[in-house]
Amino acid sequence: MLLAVLIANSEGNILVERFNGVPAEERLHWRSFLVKLGADNLRGVKNEELLVANHKSVYIVYTVLGDVSIFVVGKDEYDELALAETIFVITSALKDVCGKPPTERLFLDKYGKICLCLDEIVWKGLLENTDKDRIKRLIRLKPPTEF
Repeated sequence: MLLAVLIANSEGNILVERFNGVPAEERLHWRSFLVKLGADNLRGVKNEELLVANHKSVYIVYTVLGDVSIFVVGKDEYDELALAETIFVITSALKDVCGKPPTERLFLDKYGKICLCLDEIVWKGLLENTDKDRIKRLIRLKPPTEF
């Protein structure tokens, strides 16, 4: 299960978070842990260079894209490889929506579309869509034409 997708700015402020199956009392711990992990390890990392961590029997894959840090947390079948695929889909969707690696301002300007993309990529803790063209069609908010 994908436990969390979290996107933060360079100062560690959380811009978007999606938790699945994580009790409310544990979410604060995960927020602070992931932000600290990023602050300790993401300095000087190139765009889309993946870093991997393990904490409390879960896997964490994280990266930098422009001015934002992206963290994906999973357990069981969502090991490092599955999380790497998930974060690749998320980063490519972010680049498509923003047109380039996002600055914090651009990210916030496109916030609604980014949230729609995340909802189409990860649904109830499962990786739902990985096809970039399908995600683009789904976030247009028009009824589907193909069956």
